[in-house]
Amino acid sequence: MNIQSFFDPVADFLWQKKYPENSFFRQIHWYGEEFPDLKGIQIALVGLKEARGIQKSESVERGSLEIREKLYELKRGVGPYRVADLGDLIPGDTLDETYQKMQKVGEYLMKQQILPIYFGGTHDLDYGQYLSYQKMKKLVSLLTVDAKLDMEEEGPLSDQHTQEIILHQPNFLFSYSHLAYQSFLVDPSLINVVEKLYFDHMRLGLVRKEFKEIEPLIRNADFLSFDLCAIQSSDAPGAVDPQPFGLTAEEACQICWFAGMNEKLSSIGIYGYEPYFDDASNKTAKVSAVMIWYFIEGFYSRKDSLSFKSSDYTKYTVSLDTKPNTLVFYKSKRSGKWWMEIPHNETEKFDRVSTVPCSYSDYQVAQKGEIPERWINAQIKLL
Repeated sequence: MNIQSFFDPVADFLWQKKYPENSFFRQIHWYGEEFPDLKGIQIALVGLKEARGIQKSESVERGSLEIREKLYELKRGVGPYRVADLGDLIPGDTLDETYQKMQKVGEYLMKQQILPIYFGGTHDLDYGQYLSYQKMKKLVSLLTVDAKLDMEEEGPLSDQHTQEIILHQPNFLFSYSHLAYQSFLVDPSLINVVEKLYFDHMRLGLVRKEFKEIEPLIRNADFLSFDLCAIQSSDAPGAVDPQPFGLTAEEACQICWFAGMNEKLSSIGIYGYEPYFDDASNKTAKVSAVMIWYFIEGFYSRKDSLSFKSSDYTKYTVSLDTKPNTLVFYKSKRSGKWWMEIPHNETEKFDRVSTVPCSYSDYQVAQKGEIPERWINAQIKLL
């Protein structure tokens, strides 16, 4: 596959600028006069210009350029930075063709053990991100961060794409989790649908109240889709659909850090930047760039092997008076993170581990003789 043919190079003025030695730009490979050699690359930056998923776009097509400009100016982190910027994905003749291009590029990169970071474009492009997992012969888990649920029956595709993912056939979606939605933007009937499907969801107020509890949800995701409208407009005025309430930029970066540290997460998308709405200093582009920076730093801070039988983990068995008679937990000696064991479903058609992320509070609930809600939900999903 000639992956270069899918991309336009990085704008000349960006890679011709003089950057200091300690800049982010000087640590990576980029598509300028030549396409970067992907041998040994671990992370690929993929800019997106597609905007046909919304009814009206003022400047979404320019979003990836503005984010990239801010990203290049940041200082280097502590990781080895085997990162390549592939440039901007060339949009298809139709929106569906763009989804198919994302599918092919994502498939290719992940087969090469390269994690794609998509940035720019509209939020419906996570449908293309999802399709790239279709041929992997396993169920995958999606985590979305968005002020809305995007499961509407009518309207632009940016308001329907999550439903498209859930209803897609063949179905290879194991679980779906949604963080930071705002109740006044979501039809209660959609929340009922999410609950009937045993999907996890946390509204903005609960995320704020129990921020540490979102880490296991993030750690359970195979891919992350982040809509910038989830960040309050005072921090991100340049979202496609800016909201006065939402996460702070700092909280958004913390989520990206958690995601980067997730050993099983294999792609991330940061969508919904509209430069036209941004302030004079392009604050939202800077926030997006720093989110990418924190994700990469998290990636290079990964510690856990996920080999739960190894000496890297301490096993805890909790006896209960009800069925199940015991619950098994694992704690990483390296990171201090917790997992719990779910009985394996022998009829399962896909290769899926039965040890799921949890928190210390789940272990404490079990010690009190109660079954953690997270365990019950995971058991239902594995049936």
